[in-house]
Amino acid sequence: MKTEVRIWSIVLGLALAWFTWRVWNGGIGVGYAQTLDGVASTATATEARLGFAEASWSHTAGIWTAAFLTLAVFSFLYRDNVVYKLSESLFIGVSAAYWMVVSFWTVLVSNLWGKLFPASTQAWALPGTSPVRDDHWWINIMPLILGIMLLWRLAPKGGWISRWPLAFIIGTTAGLKLISYLQADFLSQIRSSIKPVLVYHPSGGLDWGASLSSGLLLVSTLAALSYFFFSWEHKGAMGKVSRVGVWVLMITFGAAFANTVMARIALLGIRLEFLFDDWLWMVDINSRRVG
Repeated sequence: MKTEVRIWSIVLGLALAWFTWRVWNGGIGVGYAQTLDGVASTATATEARLGFAEASWSHTAGIWTAAFLTLAVFSFLYRDNVVYKLSESLFIGVSAAYWMVVSFWTVLVSNLWGKLFPASTQAWALPGTSPVRDDHWWINIMPLILGIMLLWRLAPKGGWISRWPLAFIIGTTAGLKLISYLQADFLSQIRSSIKPVLVYHPSGGLDWGASLSSGLLLVSTLAALSYFFFSWEHKGAMGKVSRVGVWVLMITFGAAFANTVMARIALLGIRLEFLFDDWLWMVDINSRRVG
């Protein structure tokens, strides 16, 4: 344990010394901004050298804050610690606050208050909307009542009232999602699986590549479905076909898992690019500090 602490102390000490030298000589982690027609926007170090932009304290503070929180999340790779818990709590809290504000303006103000009282909404919140009510504006009174009933859960008594709008939300959401999933996943997969086994060129010749792809799709689909056919004992030819279906399912699950892993690796690459490019200035991928 003492050896591990000594090694980490040496590594962190060298990193801190190098970091201090870079800050003193290189001016890393500086954000720049420029103003065009009264609108401030992010700029590059090259534009600052040419005199079109200047250093921005707000952008610089944002870069350093993002770098600190990124390293705080990465600190979990060593062990669970207070810094990681702080960054996790900030992420959850900021995300919740952000979506609360977005929901307030896009749902309550725009879709509810704007439908019930369009004139007042145009006056104080949404100047570009119409002040005229829709013909069936009174329908929006129902979600208002359900929303008030849902908030009744916060009252000291009568919490059971909130179960009715909650049941309505769950039921309608399940029904709408069921239809969308049937159309987007189930029916579309069936439609995509119905293909001619023999595919011919417009000139009349057989397209061997497309024919092989269609035949492989047909065999794989039937083999995968045979694995879930429990009315026939999986022995003999049926057992061999179902075994092929297991391989098809494993390949499918593996490809889906690999796709998820690659998406997470892409996110990791984005954060590493931010650390080494925007913060430490060790690389210049987008050529923003030319010259």
